[in-house]
Amino acid sequence: MVANKSATTVPLTSVENPKRLLSLDFLRGFIMVLLALESARLFEGLLHVAKGSFLEKILQQFFHHPWNGLYFWDLIQPGFMYIAGVALALSLLKQQSAGMEWMQSFKKIAVRCAWLFFLGILTYAVQPEGLLLRFTNVLTQLSITLLITFFIFYWSFAAQIIMCIGLLLLTEILYRYTNIPGFDEPFTNQQNFGNYVDFLLSGQMIPDGWTSINCIPTAVHTIAGSLTGKLVMSSQNKLKPIFIWGLACIILGIGLDLTGVTPVIKRIATSSFTLVSLGICLLAYVACYWWIDVRRHQKYLGFFIIVGMNSIFIYLFFEIVGARWFNDHVFALVIGLSNMIYIPVAVSTIVASLCIFTLEWRLCYFLYRKQIFLRI
Repeated sequence: MVANKSATTVPLTSVENPKRLLSLDFLRGFIMVLLALESARLFEGLLHVAKGSFLEKILQQFFHHPWNGLYFWDLIQPGFMYIAGVALALSLLKQQSAGMEWMQSFKKIAVRCAWLFFLGILTYAVQPEGLLLRFTNVLTQLSITLLITFFIFYWSFAAQIIMCIGLLLLTEILYRYTNIPGFDEPFTNQQNFGNYVDFLLSGQMIPDGWTSINCIPTAVHTIAGSLTGKLVMSSQNKLKPIFIWGLACIILGIGLDLTGVTPVIKRIATSSFTLVSLGICLLAYVACYWWIDVRRHQKYLGFFIIVGMNSIFIYLFFEIVGARWFNDHVFALVIGLSNMIYIPVAVSTIVASLCIFTLEWRLCYFLYRKQIFLRI
């Protein structure tokens, strides 16, 4: 893990750097901005204000679905995993063109994944009540899915697609046919195989239903991202196959849910959820790639890209510093001052959230201006 400081300004346009996919930078930044706003409790504050109004259902989309169904927020982690796959493909193709041997690339990705795993444990498993061995954090999940993706990166497209199908089938088998007493209801919260694995790891299950073995099906997101990266860097027709695969995944995933075969459940990453979310990721990326990198609509993206270029840093900041100290301090300060001038608590809560996000964005901007980027 290094803080990279370069002597020249990193370009914000792929026109200046034709090998840089600005669509990838934008999507990474877009996701990190949303995560930062969520960590600053903005959506929670807005939902409280909107209770009983027509805006409540819209704001509900910025929270996870309680079980069987899909909200917009359920797409954030799949999007993050998918984008990581695209970035991995670009990195490995660059290493290959530079003549780097497989073992050298493996050592780089192994170190990176070890850091991701450690940082994921640091941000989530270390709790005030002690160490809880849960691997549901996006960084720990990503450390596993990136390794899987790396090991099959040089396989043919067909072989990698077969691997994805195999991972989804493995998930179905584990949930449906392990038949462990008390954990033999595949799609019931607290009674499925994923809950059993977490019980073995930490002696307790996660109340909200998240499971550590989600990395098995969600590896499909990262593998698909790497295939996308290969495709967009090739000279082939790039957009049509991505679009077709996106539609096919959405139709198949929704079909599995509507027919009652496998429900769409984000919290245990069912195969139907994985397919639907992957399809949306594919369509979202092809739209951004066409608009930003093909059509060259590249103005006004800096707000997101500045955050995305230090995605690991800002994630660690708002998950560790923010969640455990910074947020509460800013809330206490802003709400305290607001009370002195009789501003309603609901309003001051939203203002506090925006202050937190503004300070975090300014921190990313400061690092960008100083050309300091946290790399793993």
